[in-house]
Amino acid sequence: MKSPFVRTLSSALLFGLTVIQSTAATAQTYPVKPIRLVVTFPAGGAPDILARLFSEKAQLGQPVIIDNKPGAGGNIGADIVAKSPGDGYTLVMGTVGTHSINGALYDKMPYDMVKNFSPISLIASAPNLLVVNNDLPVKSVPELITYMKANPNKLSFGSPGTGTSVHVSGELFKSMTGTSMTHVPYKGRQFAIPDLVGGSIQLMFDNMPSALPMAREGKIRALAQTTAKRSPAAPDVPTMAEFVPGFEATTWFAMFAPANVPKPVIDKLNAEVIRVFRLPDVQDRLKTLGLDPVLSTPEELAKYQAVEITKWAKVVKESGAKAE
Repeated sequence: MKSPFVRTLSSALLFGLTVIQSTAATAQTYPVKPIRLVVTFPAGGAPDILARLFSEKAQLGQPVIIDNKPGAGGNIGADIVAKSPGDGYTLVMGTVGTHSINGALYDKMPYDMVKNFSPISLIASAPNLLVVNNDLPVKSVPELITYMKANPNKLSFGSPGTGTSVHVSGELFKSMTGTSMTHVPYKGRQFAIPDLVGGSIQLMFDNMPSALPMAREGKIRALAQTTAKRSPAAPDVPTMAEFVPGFEATTWFAMFAPANVPKPVIDKLNAEVIRVFRLPDVQDRLKTLGLDPVLSTPEELAKYQAVEITKWAKVVKESGAKAE
């Protein structure tokens, strides 16, 4: 006759084996239905471009459906995913805003940027591009700073939402140059750009993939990019640090799932993200847009996110920026 200890141990081992077998089976069969990939901004911006590239190229046996849920600096879409079941069927194209900046900027966050998500992979990073209305009488960063100091609070800068890297880049610029201007948040860049071209707002630190084609067409004027080194996509555009030493604001994009998604499912998604974004035609497309492919393991993304949260909390505090 087995002792109670042996019976308990046997039951525990059997339960553990059942869980392992169930998890393995889940990974083998996943996915059995379409996957919803939430984009926290409107169509046309860098997060949407990346999500649609993944949707077009993914070979998971089920379609990846893009669902644009903009608003509140990306918080609305990210919150939907944070509160979704941890089964791998709802994902989010996270941004530096939704998963690093917003926690410091908003007094009340609807989700925890770390605890409510399972990291999958970094995907890409990019500079923001300081672009101005063509009628603004400045053609360089020094000229812009001089103009702003002579005309305090005369200029307005737009962003696709409070807490985005576009917004915080502007706040960092104000802080580091001792200038003042008014922030005008929109529900997405597609609403801000017509106002920039028309002159209702005068400047913007837009994501390079969105802004560079318009600057090349002459619709707006590019003054500087915000990464430490010039992007190969725009070698003729100086960095902000060339005029404002120490200025750096990189925007990044990464895929996350809700918390508690089984590791085999996360690993399967990670492998597919890496496969898709290593395809030569996808890499060529990203480079043309000014996006730098940056792929990672889930663990590397978690570590990077932790560093970014600390970095941006310091920037937000020093700039005094707050969600309106």
